[in-house]
Amino acid sequence: MTGVAVIGAGHSVFGTRRDVNIPELCWESMKPALEKANLEPKDIDFFVVGNLGIWSSELAVPSIMAEYADLAPKGSMRVEAACATGSAAVRVGYTTIKSGLADIVMVLGIEKMQESPNPSVIELIGRFGSYFWEFENFGLTFPGYYALHASAYMMKYGAKEEDLGKIAVKNHFYGAKNPFAQFRKEIDVATVMKGPYVAWPLKLFDCSPITDGSACIILASEKKVKELGIEEKVWILSQGVGTGTANLSKREEFTSLASARYAAEQAYKLAGIEDPVKQLDGANVHDCFTIAEIMAYEDLGFCKRGEGYKLAREGQTYIGGRIPVNVDGGLKAKGHPIGATGVSMAVEAYKQLLSKADKGRQADIKNGRWLTHNVGGTGHYTYVTIYGLEKR
Repeated sequence: MTGVAVIGAGHSVFGTRRDVNIPELCWESMKPALEKANLEPKDIDFFVVGNLGIWSSELAVPSIMAEYADLAPKGSMRVEAACATGSAAVRVGYTTIKSGLADIVMVLGIEKMQESPNPSVIELIGRFGSYFWEFENFGLTFPGYYALHASAYMMKYGAKEEDLGKIAVKNHFYGAKNPFAQFRKEIDVATVMKGPYVAWPLKLFDCSPITDGSACIILASEKKVKELGIEEKVWILSQGVGTGTANLSKREEFTSLASARYAAEQAYKLAGIEDPVKQLDGANVHDCFTIAEIMAYEDLGFCKRGEGYKLAREGQTYIGGRIPVNVDGGLKAKGHPIGATGVSMAVEAYKQLLSKADKGRQADIKNGRWLTHNVGGTGHYTYVTIYGLEKR
């Protein structure tokens, strides 16, 4: 089957974007992605839009963009997989080209979450767990879900609240260097510890924000890459996908996500990765809450089980450490526009591998491989994708 490459990428500014409507916000990332690929909308064979949209005015975003960006009558699809929606959209674009049904696919992630009041958004996100049992009966929203993970992890392994805070500090450090990030200000552990509790042990700075934003990548088949003479490109080497139970009471443990372990195992096997720390140059992981990043270290094999918090404590996931993680600010500081998050990770992998990240947050590229880890819900869906400079 054909190889699939990212040949263009674009990113909007993340944050509260009341200055633009949905098509204008989409175009902020689409335009630079098309320009980088040296393509026009008419060159796109098929396009995929990752968007939940349940909190915003427009739901038929593919049709809106077909009209706004002159993409009609090209085929399209709107996909949703909770917070992993962006990576699900990448999956559709990737497999469409792999199957031979298209040569050039645009993948767009978009969310305008600030069009609804925050309490409504929090409630709607809460429905992505087990609605009738956990949400309806016990009122669990996602800070509560991840507080369960955090308290279980701390009890089992001895991690402290300060260790969670180290994740927030790192991600704000790099978010401050990212012109597209929602939060561009450094913080310290003392600031994290002074924050109010949202759901113990998670405090304000342990939680990702509600965000508006878009991200876009252009995918092309190996044949089209050669035909267009594309020099700057990043290949999708593999992608693993896992699914978890809706009801947390059906899971064996709260300190790990089985769907993430399964997705990582698939992705590593397909990409020929046996030691991720030695064979990857860095990663973007799903840090919707600080505990989620710590669990990701372990689920992805960056350290042994129960030692993820030590990587945070020792600063081993900064550039120059054991493995750089979320050096774009992550969901925590860059922002988390749900439909765009996974595509934003792909944009970051593209930039890092081509050594085009912003000053102060460019990792040392030695192996030419970057990982993205995108979780929907609390492991209800997980996508792990490996990007590389060389086609496997």
